[in-house]
Amino acid sequence: MKKLLALMLVLVMVFAVAAPTASAADEVQITLWTYPIGQWGNQEAVDELIAGFEAANPGIKVEVQYLAYADGDDKVNTALEGGNAPDLIMEGPERLVANWGAKGYMVDLADMWDETDKAEIFESLQASCTDADGKVFEYPVCMIAHCMAVNVTRFEEAGVADVLDRETHTWTTEGFIKAVKALSETNPNVAAVYCSGQGGDQGTRVLVNNLYGGTFTNPEHTMYTANSPENVKALELLRSLDGINFDPAINGGEEIQLFRQGILDMAFCWNLIQQTNTDNNDAGLTNDGDVIEFMAFPAEDGNAKLGLGIWGFGIFDNGDAAKIEAAKTFIKYFADGEGTPAAIKASGFSPARSMAEGQDLTQLFADDPITTEYMKLLPMGGDYYQVVPGWAEARTAWWNMLQQIGEGADIQAAADEFVAVANAAAGA
Repeated sequence: MKKLLALMLVLVMVFAVAAPTASAADEVQITLWTYPIGQWGNQEAVDELIAGFEAANPGIKVEVQYLAYADGDDKVNTALEGGNAPDLIMEGPERLVANWGAKGYMVDLADMWDETDKAEIFESLQASCTDADGKVFEYPVCMIAHCMAVNVTRFEEAGVADVLDRETHTWTTEGFIKAVKALSETNPNVAAVYCSGQGGDQGTRVLVNNLYGGTFTNPEHTMYTANSPENVKALELLRSLDGINFDPAINGGEEIQLFRQGILDMAFCWNLIQQTNTDNNDAGLTNDGDVIEFMAFPAEDGNAKLGLGIWGFGIFDNGDAAKIEAAKTFIKYFADGEGTPAAIKASGFSPARSMAEGQDLTQLFADDPITTEYMKLLPMGGDYYQVVPGWAEARTAWWNMLQQIGEGADIQAAADEFVAVANAAAGA
């Protein structure tokens, strides 16, 4: 009898030890590496997000590593070369699609997009997250429309506020010219075509493309087209207008400071984050209290195509089916599920889709009038050409071209040189 009791006790002890071990064996652990996309770069905020996910998916545990833009790409590339890539990564298509996806490192997520998803995700974003072969290497979560800003108080004082449609946040090239001419009568620094480096270069590119309907690349994203007659005409206009100065001493961030200080009447480097900034005054006001209005870039017909910032998740193919499936569960939760509203709010940007599993994301910021108003710009999103090959070289060649034009170079020749350098980098 004693032997039987002893045997039973041993068995109980064995099962007590073995049970949690078996449970742990069923648990899938995945890693997420994220660039500093709003609060997705803040450990406390991300811990809260991950806790919500793990509570809803108890069989999955997530470890997070935070990347900086200064050396994040190097860390990812080193991990890829060493076979130690993370399971998930959060960033934009220029990295996930045009870089690591094009090199064969990413998992195709096309099976995650059904017809409902395609109807809910903005069309321009779908194209941006898909390569030429139809493979989806990024599932978008949030986005921003890059725009410009004007000092409405100065426009009113100059008698040209009527060129602005403040309801739709649009205006025309003709209205832009009229405003610059009027404003330059009292301010020799109406606006700056900043070109000290690539910081904020999306503003100058989109300005040039919109003025007369030019494009930066071909639709296939295989070659650069910035030397088109439309773009050359736009560059000629900018250089000819008194009050518009090509400035090789500043970048986009420094342009914003000059605009807030009232030195410039317009800013070409602007977005929602800038419009809601309260560092030196209330949101929507310059340091001195002048009214700031965010605007689409001027276009001949008033229908601008804005540059976009897109952020979402991709999965590295590490050859582990269980981890890939767990990573897809993670993406579904934060990009089209229960955790989507929190994920978007943490980013500080706008939703990449209209609905997420029955949740109306268009009302996500209903208590924030500035963000709600800003969402009027999202349907104006243009081509996301940052996925073209040779992108890094093209960005450098762009500000070099602007500097040459500001110094008096022949505009067509400078644009031709830009395209030659950029297309050589693209292999076109």
